[in-house]
Amino acid sequence: MPKRILIGTVVSDKTDKTVTVLVERKVKHPLYGKIIRRSKKYHAHDEDNAYRTGERVRIEETKPFSKTKTFRVLDRLQAGKGVAFEANLEVEGAGN
Repeated sequence: MPKRILIGTVVSDKTDKTVTVLVERKVKHPLYGKIIRRSKKYHAHDEDNAYRTGERVRIEETKPFSKTKTFRVLDRLQAGKGVAFEANLEVEGAGN
């Protein structure tokens, strides 16, 4: 059976080695036909405490780490506000 991979936003990183990820999905209302948003929060394992609030991440279903934690963070898709990636910029000969 394949593992579920979900995309969501980190909403809390207060606990040690755990982040809370909010996953939103859009469904059509059965009677009215309007598209509505449904969301659910998942606890995901973050071994290095590397992910911060506001970042978009991918999480993968795994064997249970604890009573409520059955996902682990795969990777970061988008940085949150105020978070910068390290840029590897090497300037060669500025021409001066």
